[in-house]
Amino acid sequence: MKSGPLGGEAQIGAMIAEGRLDALIFFIDPLTSMPHDVDVKSFLRLGIHYNTLLATNEATATHLIRSIARQ
Repeated sequence: MKSGPLGGEAQIGAMIAEGRLDALIFFIDPLTSMPHDVDVKSFLRLGIHYNTLLATNEATATHLIRSIARQ
C-alpha cells in the first residue's frame, strides 16, 4: 500500500469494500494527531460496515493472529 497521505487509506478502503481483506491490523496512536485522520476513520468505518476483522492495538492484533493461526 502507498503511504496514507498518498492514497493508502483509499486503497485499503477499496480492498475492504471489494471483499479482498479477511482481516486488517492498523496500529493507531490515540495521543498523536494525524493530518489524514478523516481518511483513517473512513476505512475503519468501512471495516465495521463490511464486518472485517479489525485490530488497532497490539493486544487485539496478537489475539487476532493467534486465532487465525489456530484454524
